[in-house]
Amino acid sequence: MDISEFQQFINEKYGSRDRQRGTPATFMWFVEEVGELATALSGGSFENTQEEFADVFAWLCTLANINDVDLEKACEKYTKNQIEGFK
Repeated sequence: MDISEFQQFINEKYGSRDRQRGTPATFMWFVEEVGELATALSGGSFENTQEEFADVFAWLCTLANINDVDLEKACEKYTKNQIEGFK
């Protein structure tokens, strides 16, 4: 499954509810998941860490969906050598 397919899967499964929740509340859920990932990275099991990475990515896809951002297209800045220098 590629990024676009996963983003579409998330949209089909949760899109209606996600749009009703809106960006501010969805962003808060995303931040909570990032916090859970931080906790897992600082000493959780591999399985928990892997699960938290998946949760963060799913919520990122949700944010992209409700803001009409195609993540695969957005990532082209990395895949098409459009980045100069280091950040």
